Amino acid sequence: MIFLYKSEAVRGNHWKAVFEEREPDLPFRIWPDVGDPALVKYMAVWLPPDDISTGYPNLEVLFSVGAGVDQLNLDLVPPNVKVVRMLDPSVPQIMAEFVTTAVLSLHCDVLTHMDQQQRGLWNPQPSATAGTRRVGVLGLGQLGSLACKKLAYAGFKVAGWSRSRHEIEGIETFSGEGEFDAFLGRTDILVCLLPLTAETQGILNGDLFAKLPRGAMLVNVGRGGHLDQDALLAALDSGQISGAVLDVTDPEPLPPDHPMWTHPRILLTPHIASSAQPGTSVEVILKNLDLLRAGKEPIGLIDRQRGY
Repeated sequence: MIFLYKSEAVRGNHWKAVFEEREPDLPFRIWPDVGDPALVKYMAVWLPPDDISTGYPNLEVLFSVGAGVDQLNLDLVPPNVKVVRMLDPSVPQIMAEFVTTAVLSLHCDVLTHMDQQQRGLWNPQPSATAGTRRVGVLGLGQLGSLACKKLAYAGFKVAGWSRSRHEIEGIETFSGEGEFDAFLGRTDILVCLLPLTAETQGILNGDLFAKLPRGAMLVNVGRGGHLDQDALLAALDSGQISGAVLDVTDPEPLPPDHPMWTHPRILLTPHIASSAQPGTSVEVILKNLDLLRAGKEPIGLIDRQRGY
């Protein structure tokens, strides 16, 4: 049997060295050096091979190298194959640090100061404490929960929303459609950390922006598909939204002439808010292999019906 890796090379080479030391009886191959596809039992990918549904008859487990699986077309993955997302313990920490930095940047009006710098203007803006700003986090899974705690530690008034009820010590939480509008109405800076599903596609749209306080701000570290980009540009031009930090777009990267590249009220980062680290992520994979061999469910096994 074979463990096949298909993603970026730096992590793959690190994993290969670890496998050779710790799993010497499990050949580790890096795409496109597949070997015999019929021997591939485990596969770790960002995007799977085009022929995953027909070319790997003995595949049992598909590991996503990302914290989400929305980049995978699950309809093409045979139903008997377990799909496992990456629950690297370093990812929530890195994400929470990025989210806190992004929220602080908006709170401190970095966008205005960047624009003034480009125009050669020296025009100090008023400042305020974090406690005057209400932050709302969409999504209270592993990533969102830690982000809430970090933001609260930084002094912000933090609340979170999720589809089902979550309780987080010291954090006001909302759940379900019935509490969604109330959550939006108390949010000055909205952070999106939702998984991308059919239900959340395009959730950051004009209707949602209209329910936020005028001048609210946005941090999207979920997926580009969450955001109606035209609606955001319209909301920025009208002043309903006063600034945004976007780590994800659709497509990635944006076309060279897309207006979000140069909009003075948008800070774009190239999908770097968090990523699994080679050292810690390979330990998650090795632990999951041990669980699978023991007949147990792997950590991060997704529910195909829910999509995460």
